[in-house]
Amino acid sequence: MTSIDQHPKTVDEVRRPGRWIALAVLVLAVLLVAVDATVLGLATPFLSEDLAPTGNQLLWIGDVYSFVIAGLLVSMGSLGDRIGRKKLLLIGAVAFGAVSVLNAYATTPEMMIVARALLGVAGATLMPSTLALIRNLFHDPRERSLAIGIWGAMASAGAAVGPVVGGFLLEHFWWGSVFLINLPVMAVLVVVGVKLIPESKNPAPGPWDMLSVGLSLVGMIGVVYAIKETASHGLSWGPAVAAVVGVLGITWFVRRQLRLPAPLLDMRLFQHRGFSGAVLADLLTILGLSGLVFFLSQFLQLVQGRGPLEAGLAELPAAIGAVTAGLLAGFAARRFSVRSVVAGGLGAVGLALGTVTLLDQHTGYPLLGSMLLIVGVGAGFSFTVTADVILSSVPKEQAGSASAVSETAYELGAALGIALLGSIVTGVYRGFPTPAGIPAEVESAAHESLGGAVEAATALPAAQAGPLISAAQEAFVEGMRSAAGVGSAVLLAAAVAAWFLLRGQKLEDGIEHP
Repeated sequence: MTSIDQHPKTVDEVRRPGRWIALAVLVLAVLLVAVDATVLGLATPFLSEDLAPTGNQLLWIGDVYSFVIAGLLVSMGSLGDRIGRKKLLLIGAVAFGAVSVLNAYATTPEMMIVARALLGVAGATLMPSTLALIRNLFHDPRERSLAIGIWGAMASAGAAVGPVVGGFLLEHFWWGSVFLINLPVMAVLVVVGVKLIPESKNPAPGPWDMLSVGLSLVGMIGVVYAIKETASHGLSWGPAVAAVVGVLGITWFVRRQLRLPAPLLDMRLFQHRGFSGAVLADLLTILGLSGLVFFLSQFLQLVQGRGPLEAGLAELPAAIGAVTAGLLAGFAARRFSVRSVVAGGLGAVGLALGTVTLLDQHTGYPLLGSMLLIVGVGAGFSFTVTADVILSSVPKEQAGSASAVSETAYELGAALGIALLGSIVTGVYRGFPTPAGIPAEVESAAHESLGGAVEAATALPAAQAGPLISAAQEAFVEGMRSAAGVGSAVLLAAAVAAWFLLRGQKLEDGIEHP
């Protein structure tokens, strides 16, 4: 099959008739991978009851998926450039569906962690392929901005749609059902994708360097693991060794890419101030969004007593804001400027996170809903424009590698959001004083997680259960306020940095004739 990025000759050919239908299929895959990053947030209490994980295992179940995706995205983006992005997308879709079954029927915390990691491997084959294929489907920059806006809206909204989908399923089925929804969606992707998505790849890609693949995986996971463990338990030998190994792995990876004639990732892209600024903004936008959604899901259920579906619907304003802003982002960046839209988006997410520091157990929904809407709008503007900047700043032959950078920022942001902000919540929570007379084993379970405290309290008489749950809820809210304060400071600092790093950056105009 002839690659579309090798011989497009006319405006009619540049504007492919089936490009919007093909986009719809690609967006379906993005939505599903993004949903899977947060769908477990609402299932946490059910999963805690069924599999009885420790607090640390619960964090791993929540974030190992994103860690593995972050570690493999660069390698998979480069692989797609070499073997064909459509081919890699379809292989990934089949694998994603198959591994979803393993997740649904996991019987132990360890099995669940492994299954989530394997789902991350499959997810890593899907994400960079989708964005790279958009680069080759749309050669009119204004159309491409809209296409990336739709893609970015789904990627951002997926984090907020996950709780709604999860909530509906958890009201009617068992927690494993949140994974089985992947099967019909991936089946549609494969059937429609075979017919409508054009193949594209780098015509002269060079070999796929396996040592670089290993280095990027070891480096990324080592660094993220060290951050997670240190945030959760303080500095110790284990995380320190992991950090050293991770930094050495990333350093070796970077040096090797600079020497290879056909690198997995062209590190010289980062010399471009706009490219680096866009990647940083990408990462921190999603850090704020995913961290907030993760702990707010537990707050709505376990502190305010909402059912899973009600809690999921309560988070919907974030999805609405992200979709709306994503569709308008390209227009806004051309009408005003790239840096004002990105910095404004980051600032909005930071200010919204700041309002979380004012929450208590009885905060009404109008404040919560408004905050989530602002977070969604800010994330939609920032994430969409930065993805456009990243993708349009490289030749089409490197589209897979560039999209992998954008996706790595997304997934690393999601992982760090849960790990760092979630670990702050956990760290503050674990120190809460339990009421007098609570048995030691119940006290131990209560300190593992808020879900564990609610479950453990069922074994106590009402006179003891009430004060225990109340103390645990107060500690969780205090931890959430602390995490939100840290997240807010990071996002506001990122807004200032984006204002300077993206100075003079513009989105493209005019149809490409490659």
